[in-house]
Amino acid sequence: MENQIYPCLWFNGQAKEAAEFYCSVFKTSKILSENPMVVMFELNETKFMALNGGPHYTFSPANSYVINCDTQEEIDHYWEKLGEGGKYNQCGWLDDKFGVSWQIVPTILGELMSHPERSQRVIAAFMQMKKFDIQALLDA
Repeated sequence: MENQIYPCLWFNGQAKEAAEFYCSVFKTSKILSENPMVVMFELNETKFMALNGGPHYTFSPANSYVINCDTQEEIDHYWEKLGEGGKYNQCGWLDDKFGVSWQIVPTILGELMSHPERSQRVIAAFMQMKKFDIQALLDA
């Protein structure tokens, strides 16, 4: 038997609202099941649980979800949709309106960072960014 591992996101009565919001942002998504306490949903073939656990715990950037994006259009989409009503941070990080932290990252970043002669210029460029700009990284 295979052990499935998936995140459980703790909300204060907003589990269904959050799951519906995330499903509206990700093209390949769906609500799998729901009851008054738990909503199971899937984003890009990754399973999540949203729990109505009460006010005891809140989210922090110590736990974030990375979205690798192949194009600037993808970065722009996730940045705008997930960030709406939330808070935009540096270097591709944002907190959505529920307080969940996301990293909207260009897929090419790892490759650009692996070139010793280029990596410092790339780091200097993205340290000045909130939302990643792929062309600016390529130009660095």
